[in-house]
Amino acid sequence: MQTTQELLDQLIIAGLKEDIGNGDYSTLSCIDSDAMGKAVLMIKQDGVLAGMKVAERIFQLLAPTAIFKAFKADADTMQKGEIAFEVHAPIHAILSAERLVLNCMQRMSGIATLTKKYTELLQGYHTQILDTRKTTPNFRLLEKAAVKIGGGINHRFALYDMIMLKDNHIDYCGGLEPAINKAFNYVSTNKLSLKIEVETRTLADVEKVCAIGKGKVFRIMLDNFSPTDLATAVKIIGTDFETEASGGINLKNIQDYANTGVDYVSVGALIHQAQSVDLSLKASFN
Repeated sequence: MQTTQELLDQLIIAGLKEDIGNGDYSTLSCIDSDAMGKAVLMIKQDGVLAGMKVAERIFQLLAPTAIFKAFKADADTMQKGEIAFEVHAPIHAILSAERLVLNCMQRMSGIATLTKKYTELLQGYHTQILDTRKTTPNFRLLEKAAVKIGGGINHRFALYDMIMLKDNHIDYCGGLEPAINKAFNYVSTNKLSLKIEVETRTLADVEKVCAIGKGKVFRIMLDNFSPTDLATAVKIIGTDFETEASGGINLKNIQDYANTGVDYVSVGALIHQAQSVDLSLKASFN
């Protein structure tokens, strides 16, 4: 299994290759190869800053001698007109890194900013917010990192780090009981340290999982339950399993769901509805 650092470097290298290709000809055509320069990251919109460590690593990989000076940190509140960092490096490296740095930081800051809005609405409640796998292909590492920067909690990263029996698994397998039993036997037989979560669609499903899932299932997902039905489900479940609500949860109704006492709410919108924040990398001569 690759480390987070290895995955980040892999993502950056692929991003640079995609953007530079055979060469950054705009820069090659008019900037001396040994010219040095300085650039600053200008904040043009209020929000929550994310991606500072990613930006620093991009410059390190392109120019190991680059000097990166941070004025703010990931998770800091940012305001229009502030400077997040300055970098001293070969101008070729600055210009070749510019778009990847901005793409990463603008996207991550947008996700962190939206996540922060959700987490602020949950202050004082027992409920915590989770992200989902509804991410941009090959960019999940940074999108999930941005959720954490914004104060959210990462759900499973991918298909390999948790067993999550959703509606299609259950239907293909022939029902809740065979799906749970087969999954538990699979984990036990293969000596895997994987937790099992099960999706339920009705209160009857909830009662069934409570009856057959003890010692096998660690969390029950309550999908597309109304707040009223969710409150009933949470009472049925008690403390025997963790509880997670999903489906149709947004900024307007999240507190209605939190009022039920559910442990977690999962919100795909943290990532797929986030809007990028306006940032700009500018040459500096000060």
